[in-house]
Amino acid sequence: MHIEVPRLKFTEMTTDMPAESSTAVRDRVNQARIIQQGRFQKEKQIHCNAHMQSKHLKKYCQLTAESQEMLKNAMNKLNLSARAYDRILKVARTIGDLDNHPQIQSQHIAEALQYRSLDKNLFA
Repeated sequence: MHIEVPRLKFTEMTTDMPAESSTAVRDRVNQARIIQQGRFQKEKQIHCNAHMQSKHLKKYCQLTAESQEMLKNAMNKLNLSARAYDRILKVARTIGDLDNHPQIQSQHIAEALQYRSLDKNLFA
């Protein structure tokens, strides 16, 4: 996955609001990896969300009713393929893991869709 990171505005660089530290980000990533290792401990070929195949998505990517509706609408509006659906679910599952949510929430789907559109615009 590739994402474009826009340049910070001067006001963003000089704000008093503290940003998340690199240590905190590293800790969240490590925790997400632990969650994934636990999730896939009974699977032979899967060690992280990216390795899931379509058959695993139903088992490991539970959606809330709201997130399912959001994904359904996005699939229809954006005319997305089954492959895109799988990718969005994998990314949303990872975002959910970073948030420490057992179910994929609508905000996880929205963020995954946003990354997909950024990636598509970058390479179009």
